[in-house]
Amino acid sequence: MRLRRDDSGQGPVVTGFQGRGFRVRDDVFPEGLLLSPVRALAWADAPAVGALTPAVLGDLIDLDPLPEFLLLGTGPGLRQPPRAFVRALEARGVGVEAMDSRAAARAWGVLRAEERWIVAALLPL
Repeated sequence: MRLRRDDSGQGPVVTGFQGRGFRVRDDVFPEGLLLSPVRALAWADAPAVGALTPAVLGDLIDLDPLPEFLLLGTGPGLRQPPRAFVRALEARGVGVEAMDSRAAARAWGVLRAEERWIVAALLPL
């Protein structure tokens, strides 16, 4: 599937899907993707949804100012992340919005076009 490119938002934007991965401009991230307003990183060691911990996000939420929330793409279908994971991020002041990864990739583009200060972690499709 190919998404229409919209460069009006700031930072990296998912422009399509390839296999189980994500396309950001000319780069393909087949094993998962971490997004911030300023960078797109391969998430090569992305765990299963049930094994999510704040540590697997690396420095993704260590932005100044803190992101409003983490947009969590849970793979091909919606799965709820562990409550401990959500509580740990909320304790740091970062909300968690979970949805399937295709929907999360599309939502990322819309929210970044609105210049929302968010981050995303997208598990493979």
